Amino acid sequence: MNYVQEMRQLIGHRPLLLAGSNVIMLNARRQVLLQHRLEGVWGLPGGLLELGESLEEAAIREVREETGLQLHALDFLKVFSGPDHFFTLPNQDQIYVITALYVSHSWQGDIVVDKTESRDVRFFDLQALPPLGDEYREYLDYFLSLPLLPSSSR
Repeated sequence: MNYVQEMRQLIGHRPLLLAGSNVIMLNARRQVLLQHRLEGVWGLPGGLLELGESLEEAAIREVREETGLQLHALDFLKVFSGPDHFFTLPNQDQIYVITALYVSHSWQGDIVVDKTESRDVRFFDLQALPPLGDEYREYLDYFLSLPLLPSSSR
C-alpha cells in the first residue's frame, strides 16, 4: 500500500494535499512528448512524489516509468498550485495538487509505453496538439508564453 492509499484509509474522500512534477520534453524538432493517459486525455509525463523523494527525483522517475526514457538534464520552470489545482477524482477523492513544472531537451533511450499507465506516448508538433487535460494545457500555455521560446516554435 502506498502513501496516498494509507492516507485515504485515515481521511476518506476529504481533501488531501499532494505534490508532483511534470516535464515538458522537447526533441530537436521542437516537438513535445505527450502521454495518452488511461483516463483518455493526453498530458505531460509526470506524477506524484513518493515519500522522501525530491521534486526532481520524482520527475526523473516518472518519466522513466511512463516513457522508458532516462532524463539527463532538467530545468525548473514554475510551481502551479492554488484553488485552480483542486480536483475531485472519479472515485470522489478530493485533492489539491502542487506541481513543479520542468523542461528537458536531453535524455536517452527509446520510448517504451507502460500499458498500466498509458495508452500511447509520442511526440507532437506544438501547433498540432491533441486534446489535453486542462492542467496540461495550462502548463504548455505557460511554457509557450515564455520569451525565451522563439516565436517560430509557437
